[in-house]
Amino acid sequence: MLDITMFSKADSIKGQGVGSAYLELINMLKNHFPNEFNVKINNYSKADISHYHTINPTYYLTTFQKKKRGVKVGYVHFLPDTLEGSINLYSPIQKYFDKYLLSFYKKMDEIVVVNPSFIPALIDAGCDENKITYIPNFVSRSLFYRKTSEDNLLFRKKLGIDNNKFIVFGVGQIQKRKGIDDFIKLAMDNPDIQFIWAGGFSFGKITDGYDEYKKIYDNPPKNLLFPGILDRSELVDYYNIADVFLLPSYNELFPMSILEAFNCGTAVMVRDLDLYKSVIDGYYIGCEDVLDMDREIKKLSSEPEEIDALSRLSKKASDYYSEDNVAGIWFDYYTSVYEKHKNNL
Repeated sequence: MLDITMFSKADSIKGQGVGSAYLELINMLKNHFPNEFNVKINNYSKADISHYHTINPTYYLTTFQKKKRGVKVGYVHFLPDTLEGSINLYSPIQKYFDKYLLSFYKKMDEIVVVNPSFIPALIDAGCDENKITYIPNFVSRSLFYRKTSEDNLLFRKKLGIDNNKFIVFGVGQIQKRKGIDDFIKLAMDNPDIQFIWAGGFSFGKITDGYDEYKKIYDNPPKNLLFPGILDRSELVDYYNIADVFLLPSYNELFPMSILEAFNCGTAVMVRDLDLYKSVIDGYYIGCEDVLDMDREIKKLSSEPEEIDALSRLSKKASDYYSEDNVAGIWFDYYTSVYEKHKNNL
C-alpha cells in the first residue's frame, strides 16, 4: 500500500473548480483503491507520494524535506496567464506571485496538467518535459446526473420559471476572465430567454472589476438570475433545467463545469478556445464572440431537435470522461512515478 499525502486548501473557498477537482479525486481514490492507497490530508508524517494541489507557502517549505515527502507531485490548475482577469493585484506583488508560482512547480519531481495545451508553457518556464503528465478531470455520476422531467418541472416552479421558457445557464466566479460581461449582454439582448449564472466573488474585493459587477449582481435584468455560490449538490438541479450550458470564459484549463454539464446531458456552448480542442473537441458548440453566441442561442431556442443532438453528444463525452476510466489512469500514474523515483527517496 502506498502512503499518499494530499496537500491542499482547495476546498477552503467555495465556488472554485480547483476545489471540485480535488474533492472528486479524493473520493475516487478512497472508493476505488481503499487497499492500494492510504490517502492522508495535510499530514506532515513520512509519505511515499506528496501530491500538492495548492501552492500555499507552508506547503512550499515542506518540499525541502526530501526524505519525508517522497515523490513530490504538483497539480497544475493554473499558470500566471490564466489568472489575468481573475484578481487585481498591485503590479510588483503580481510579479512576485508569478515567480513564486513557477518556482513551486519547478520544485516538483513530477507535474500533472489537466490540459495538454499547457505543457509548452511549462516547458518555456523551465520545467522538464519528461516530468509532465496529462490526466483529465472527471466528475462523479453520483453527484451530477440526468434528472427526471418531473423533477425539472418542480424545480422550475420553485424558481418561478415558466415550463416553456428557454434557459441558458452559466457557472463560475463573477470576474472578467469568465466572460461575465458577455453573459450579461446576452441576457439584456434576449429578454424572452431566462439566463442564470451560479457563482459569486470568491476573491472578494480584489476580484477584477468587483465594483462594476457587484452593482449588476445586486440589480440584474429581470431575465437574469444570480443564485450566488451554490453547493455542488444544488448545482445539479440547475444543469438539468437548462437547455444550454454556456461558458463564455476567455481562459481555462479543463473546467469542471463542462464535465458537470456533460454528466447531466446538457447541451454545451463555449467560447471557441484552442485549448478545448485538446480535450473535448466534437462535443460542444464553439463561438467566436458574443455576436456568435447570440446567433447560436437564438437558433437553438427555436430548434429543439438541435438541443437533443447536443444532449446526445454530452452523454457521449460523459462516458469518455467517466470516473471509472480516469481512476485507472490515476492508479497507473501513482504506481509508476513511485517506481520511477523510489531508489532516490
